[in-house]
Amino acid sequence: MLKEFKEFALKGSVIDLAVGIIIGAAFNKVVQSLVTDIIMPPVGLLVGKMDFSSLFINISGKTYETLAEAKKAGAATINYGLFINTLVDFTIMAFVVFLMVKQINRLRREGTPAPATTKDCPFCLSAIPLAATRCSHCTSTVEPQ
Repeated sequence: MLKEFKEFALKGSVIDLAVGIIIGAAFNKVVQSLVTDIIMPPVGLLVGKMDFSSLFINISGKTYETLAEAKKAGAATINYGLFINTLVDFTIMAFVVFLMVKQINRLRREGTPAPATTKDCPFCLSAIPLAATRCSHCTSTVEPQ
């Protein structure tokens, strides 16, 4: 059983999957930073100097000026600003994955099909070599191609 697991784990597809997951996790951090540090500040500025990550609804009944204060006090909050940031993260990640899959599929498309090496016998419809002058199945005379 250990030998079978070793063969499975060392197959190229499993290793490729592991590498893909590691690179995907690192790429996710880059996208999160892009959204949080690059995209959302100008968007917040355009909609009235708003920091989306600090938007929250306090449902604990007490008043807190900032999300940090509410979190420090352990108050129950609905953090809809962070949710907006997460939606933007997801949208960018989904778009990038779409572009990558589209590119991979374009590269995987098969080129011209290989030339045929057989033809069908006109009498018995068996596959025979293109250069054959007689069918090996029904022994009928056929024209070579």
